[in-house]
Amino acid sequence: MMRKKMYLCAFDMNCVGHQSQGLWRHPRDHSAEFNTMKYWQDLARTLERGLFDGIFLADVTGVYDVFGGSPDAALRAATQVPTNDPFTIVPVMASVTDNLCFGVTGSIPYEPPYSFARKISSLDHLTSGRIGWNIVTGYLDSAAKGIGQDKKDAHDTRYDIAHEYMQVVYALWEQSWEDGAVLRDRANGIFTDPNRVHRIDHDGKYFKLDAIHLCEPSPQRTPVLFQAGTSPKGQAFAGKHAECVFIGGHNAEQHARSVARLRTQAKAHGRDPSDLKIFGAITVIVAPTDRQAEEKLADYKSYGLNEGALALLSGWTGMDLSELEMDATIEQVESDAVQSALSAHGSATVRDWAEDLAVGGAGPIITGSPETIANKLEQWLAVSGLDGFNLAYTVMPESVEEFVDLAIPVLQERGVFKGSYQAGTFREKLGFKEPRLQAPHPGAGYRR
Repeated sequence: MMRKKMYLCAFDMNCVGHQSQGLWRHPRDHSAEFNTMKYWQDLARTLERGLFDGIFLADVTGVYDVFGGSPDAALRAATQVPTNDPFTIVPVMASVTDNLCFGVTGSIPYEPPYSFARKISSLDHLTSGRIGWNIVTGYLDSAAKGIGQDKKDAHDTRYDIAHEYMQVVYALWEQSWEDGAVLRDRANGIFTDPNRVHRIDHDGKYFKLDAIHLCEPSPQRTPVLFQAGTSPKGQAFAGKHAECVFIGGHNAEQHARSVARLRTQAKAHGRDPSDLKIFGAITVIVAPTDRQAEEKLADYKSYGLNEGALALLSGWTGMDLSELEMDATIEQVESDAVQSALSAHGSATVRDWAEDLAVGGAGPIITGSPETIANKLEQWLAVSGLDGFNLAYTVMPESVEEFVDLAIPVLQERGVFKGSYQAGTFREKLGFKEPRLQAPHPGAGYRR
């Protein structure tokens, strides 16, 4: 029987402390070198050697300042701060790879669609069609204050804004320039045929635009579209727009429920549910033996910073966890959202949650020998219905290098991971037949 092959993306962020808070202190960790080109180029080479499909770059606009009412805890622990623009490292990594693709988080409220569309088209050209966009709507008040607002818009309003944002960027990417508009006619001195370039006139509730797109059509036109919303509004948005969805969950059964809901949403929008590629977050700690892997996890946990983990969780939930005792049980936490998260993670107290978050973030951790890891990933894939995983790092770069050197060969031997890259754009590498959006995806309907 032919086994389902998994997709794999590295899960990273252009910062020191992404998911694992405090592990930058580990003597073998080099994540503090994130400001250098070498750091990202070395990582890109390792991922391409391991045949990773891509690197999923998270981002957050704003600082985690809910815990204690200030950013101090996040600053001390390097909890996703300092952080640099994720789009800037794409050309750095693309320049030393031929196949590695890039799913980059871009937050809708913080960049006008006109300039954002230009940035994406530019990167799609430079990477020969290896760019994707993770569409997020923002969740920190500190980010909204950074652009002159008192606080972020209400949750459902943010998704209403996102739907209109998509109308504008689809029009810019798909409608403004016809295929064949660029002639490069040296003899007649005509580079572009003006009759094949069209102004986009949009006058909506949230955006107004009267302009042509500044870039000629790129290999994909619209980038591969990722989304990571978990609310009903977020899942409905994903069902309409997303080609790939990134979900959380602490076990395969939770993932399975999310996968089923997302595929139902896609079907409700007239799309083939199997066209939605769904990735689950996971942290893998692999060593030659199961015992060595467990010892490595214990070693990593000894460097975790609880305060940094709680600063992260406070930002996610909007609840100041500094006001709680570390030994407070979940029954004593007056927040359904936090109680639900604690229960799902198997934690009993705030301290448990902080210690769990300090390594691997809110996602699951699996440990073991290469054979054990392959068993667990294969079983998880079968139970969950996922198409692949976003692999979070712990200690850099060893966690990625060890996965590539130890786990990847076993997955390949079992036939659950590819043995070579497929040619083409990011969209084609994910199994889509064409490099550009196709009907019934709504973005395809904008193309002339």
